[in-house]
Amino acid sequence: MPGPDPVCTEPTPSAAHGGPVSIALARVARMHRIAAGRRLRELELYPGQEMMMMRLWDRGPVRQSELIQSLGLDASTVTKMLQRLEQCGHVRRGPDPADRRAVLVEATDEGRALRAGVEGVWTDLEQLSLSGLGPEDRAELARLLGLVAENLREEAGEAGECPPPPGVC
Repeated sequence: MPGPDPVCTEPTPSAAHGGPVSIALARVARMHRIAAGRRLRELELYPGQEMMMMRLWDRGPVRQSELIQSLGLDASTVTKMLQRLEQCGHVRRGPDPADRRAVLVEATDEGRALRAGVEGVWTDLEQLSLSGLGPEDRAELARLLGLVAENLREEAGEAGECPPPPGVC
């Protein structure tokens, strides 16, 4: 059995002393991804695949190029994710009837059946992550993280504004 995760037990690296909030964000993001991965494994999904499925559930059939752009990931990463999801029967790809050169991606019935499980994972993660924080603290944290996201948006090459998270004014 592996020992404690060094991200939680090791002191802040000396090169990161100028960025205590940045190292905290990196640690939180990593731990969230690990916790999500453990829960998603029960649904036979890998971290990140649920984000792709969420896009497909909300948008319906979409061109693969648009999916790549909306996820902000490398095309080869999205292609590999789609291959795995297709092999599991969660998505299907085919030519776009409007432009046979384009590939259309859509969730299958099996893929749509994952939605309740993914919603449960995200609800569970929310409760776990924010345990001990009251409603005002939760709203303030969401607001502050929204500001941080907006500050990083241009550097990340994202267009438009970062919308506030649901339930946050």
